[in-house]
Amino acid sequence: MLLNANNPLIVQSDKSVLLEVDNDLYEEARDALARFAELEKSPEHIHTYRLTPLSLWNAAASGLKAEAILDSLTRYGKYPVPDNIRVDIYDYVARYGRIKLLKEDGRLVLRSDDLALIAEIARHKKVQPFLRGQLDACTLLVDARHRGHVKQALVNIGYPAEDLAGYIEGAPLQIIFRDATLAGEPFRLRAYQQEAVDIFHAAGHARGGSGTIVLPCGAGKTMVGLGVMSVLNTNTLILTTGTVAVRQWIDEILDKTTVCPEDIGEYSGELKEIRP
Repeated sequence: MLLNANNPLIVQSDKSVLLEVDNDLYEEARDALARFAELEKSPEHIHTYRLTPLSLWNAAASGLKAEAILDSLTRYGKYPVPDNIRVDIYDYVARYGRIKLLKEDGRLVLRSDDLALIAEIARHKKVQPFLRGQLDACTLLVDARHRGHVKQALVNIGYPAEDLAGYIEGAPLQIIFRDATLAGEPFRLRAYQQEAVDIFHAAGHARGGSGTIVLPCGAGKTMVGLGVMSVLNTNTLILTTGTVAVRQWIDEILDKTTVCPEDIGEYSGELKEIRP
């Protein structure tokens, strides 16, 4: 059954989504898809996306509901969303957050109100190596050294944990943006850069502080990084792909913030400096 021949999307039963580039609604549909689907191929006329468990869990982690995902696929679709895709979207979105990773009394724990799920996880071979016991019917004790490993194992068995354990505060370091660069040019973050900082930080809530910010080339991802640093005001480790990028970061920090040169260290093949 055809919904609207002028729409740009075709959702297929194998979880792939085809998007017509030469369509007036292309940009709207592309922006909607980016929130819950992975781009696989982008030739000239038809782009191919895919709905994956991870893309749907990431959408759920950002607060997107299954109804909103299906609404977007329907709004921009030429044909109705296949029934198996509807079922899968509801199932995968519902799995996110059924188990939570928490910090309680200095201990890292996994907790769920679903007792059967806790029992299943406690017995699962992929998760067991990272557990230190069961505290009660709802709670598993996690080896804090393997926080990342246990989260990855839970993703692999289909039950991603909502990580609410937070982070240890680092040593303080005041990082303040300049009103003008060293060359005297006025400076402030662009609106979308500030939005990215705010989403990443999440007002200091335990849900913030981790993840990936994705922006196009030239959009100022370095500025977003500096923005996060200025919010956290703590010692910071910046990892780059090479020495050239290391020195570009140093230049940007000096140009855009009040951090002193003696507080910035380079750790590369040429220098081994440990600084804030």
